[in-house]
Amino acid sequence: MSLEQFAQSSDLINELLQGMRLRGVDYRRINAGPRFGLGFAAKPGHAWFHFVAAGNAMLHMEDGTTYELSAGNAVFISHGAAHELLSHPDVPVQDIDRLNGAALGDTVSAVDIGADASPTPSTLLFSGCMEFELGSIHGLGQLMPGLMLIDAGGQRYPGLVPILSTMEREVSAARVGFAGILARLADVVAAMIVRGWVECACGNASGLVAALRDPRLAGALLALHQQPGRDWTVAQLAEHCHTSRSVFADRFQVTIGMSPLRYVTELRMRLATQWLTLERLPIEEVAQRLGYTSQAAFSRAFKRITGKTPGWSRKARQPAVP
Repeated sequence: MSLEQFAQSSDLINELLQGMRLRGVDYRRINAGPRFGLGFAAKPGHAWFHFVAAGNAMLHMEDGTTYELSAGNAVFISHGAAHELLSHPDVPVQDIDRLNGAALGDTVSAVDIGADASPTPSTLLFSGCMEFELGSIHGLGQLMPGLMLIDAGGQRYPGLVPILSTMEREVSAARVGFAGILARLADVVAAMIVRGWVECACGNASGLVAALRDPRLAGALLALHQQPGRDWTVAQLAEHCHTSRSVFADRFQVTIGMSPLRYVTELRMRLATQWLTLERLPIEEVAQRLGYTSQAAFSRAFKRITGKTPGWSRKARQPAVP
């Protein structure tokens, strides 16, 4: 890969990760004694994240698989599958949602379970549950493995340990504004995990993951994500890859599984959903941003792709009025 090609792929990943956000994050700092069992129920549409700051734990998944975790290990469960964290295979399991936690803030609590008389817990866990909003890279969510075991000190995730340690210290100190700092640090941690997965998933790369690593497609994808409202043609996109229209169209179809113009339309609707529901933009402004000549044309395209009207989607995500 040439320096220019590497820069294109890197710029594309940067562009995509900037749109990724975590929403509705709940954190727990868990002090555990020598024997503990914690159950985490399935939460579709959410992701679980656990970091072992000290001690050891066993991760037991719903399908029966078990993994040994030690200090410095982290787990990212991207599809919210049910699981357990245990000290030993035979310990009773308690539902984490039924345990009383001391509130440290609106979204953070401290949980003590099985603690002994020692002032230092046998195991210290930092846990979070969140909605994973991928924005324009929503397609990545379906491709991500349900479970990612992370050696935070390994070469794939340089710099992750200091961030996780900072998060743990913020929870412990509970200083003014710590919840806001946690939210920003959590965005960084999630972005680093996704980046590490994209960089190292070459063995099983498919779809958008393969395209992110393909310099022959990265130029076109970067242009699309930077200018989603432009009236693109396949020939214009091929120019960004320095290849012919037919070669580009064939490679795009084979790698991503859809035509370039279909991808343009779906990208626009993913962005539209994010702008309507999260940023609360007016429908007319969203239509203009995405290059539609009228609100009616945008609404027809939105319903064709999502099955819902823009107005319905915008109202469905409105916060409840107390």
